[in-house]
Amino acid sequence: MQKKPQMVEAVMFFSEGGIAKEMLLPEFEAVLDGVVNLPELADQQIRLAHVLINSRLQVQTCVFFYLDFDDSGAADPGWNLPLRRLADRGETGPDLGAGPIRLVCRSRCPVPWHQMHLWDPEPNDLLLLRDAVRRNQLGLLCEEELPPRTARSLTKEDAHRGAADSDGERLKAARLIKRQRQHLQDLNREHSEALARLQLAADEREKRSQAEIRQLRAALCGQQGANASLVEQLQVKAESLEQTREALARLAELEVSRRNELEAVSGQIHNEMEARVAELQRRIKLRDAECFTLNDQKARMQEELDRLKGELERQAAQGVERVLGQLAQQGMVFVVYHPGAGHLTIPLQDIARYLENPMAYAAAKCFVGEEQYRQWLSHFQQPTCEAVLTSGGRCALPIDRIDSPARFVSGESNCCSRHRAGNRLRNAS
Repeated sequence: MQKKPQMVEAVMFFSEGGIAKEMLLPEFEAVLDGVVNLPELADQQIRLAHVLINSRLQVQTCVFFYLDFDDSGAADPGWNLPLRRLADRGETGPDLGAGPIRLVCRSRCPVPWHQMHLWDPEPNDLLLLRDAVRRNQLGLLCEEELPPRTARSLTKEDAHRGAADSDGERLKAARLIKRQRQHLQDLNREHSEALARLQLAADEREKRSQAEIRQLRAALCGQQGANASLVEQLQVKAESLEQTREALARLAELEVSRRNELEAVSGQIHNEMEARVAELQRRIKLRDAECFTLNDQKARMQEELDRLKGELERQAAQGVERVLGQLAQQGMVFVVYHPGAGHLTIPLQDIARYLENPMAYAAAKCFVGEEQYRQWLSHFQQPTCEAVLTSGGRCALPIDRIDSPARFVSGESNCCSRHRAGNRLRNAS
């Protein structure tokens, strides 16, 4: 029975001159597993492309990725990219003959942590892939578009071609088995060489260990002689230490006699110090009594000074009131002007209250509170909107001036129509 062509996964190796090598996915997996090495790619980072090819030798998906090879041409054992899953999640790319492909590269990576292992192709790289797949150097089974008249006449030729393709697949399998056997022989040879190197290294380590043992024995003999010398030195030092102890005992006796003398002198000094301290305490008490007397005199003088100041202030106030009374008797009138209240005539008995708080006096004449009068006065002097904007500044839009403090309403009279409290409430509702 003739085999039907189906979707095939392949891997293309790029070089400076174009596509240097083509592999089916099983062959590439053998390279990844270390079964097959590629010495011609030793110590290089290679640009590759995983492609999905349909039965008409047309590219369906492309994943452009890197792969490192060591000095022997073996693939990086830590490499692990889910190529087929990335291809299934790729973005829409250019049309290479079978409609827009699914494309995965560094700039179009659906999984961010795989981005560092990908590369961006040039337009010519996509064309190289398309042409390489069409050349079919991998020997893939494919469908050929034939005219209906010649379809029956080519049945035998198709059968021969299918048989040839089967022979080609068997030949590839035989070559792969041969390469694997050769690889196993190389591994056995390398294992034998490594074992011989290890045996040689073990012999050398044993020789070095024997030499170190001889050196340690010689050092031990020298150390024993040094220990004997140290024992003699310790005996000499012990005799010297005994002599030192006797000298210290004599010094201790001298220390006792000196301590007794010091105690006698210390007692005499202590008595003298107590007598001096008593004298100083007596003098301090006398000073404290003098300070108390001075503080008492100072307090009485301060009270007298305060009394005189109060008397002086009362006399001055009485003098001012007397002068103001005389001026009032002569017909003099005290008139002030305040915005909103106009010219105010201040009686003599209200002058003190006016001087204490002129703003409150004017507000009372306008029949409003002091705070409302101050807000109205600010509005009267500069009739602009005082609403605070979200930016932190003031609206400052010119508005109509309210001439009477009694008609002024904060939040209404000093705001434009947009920022009045009533409008805000209606907008909120």
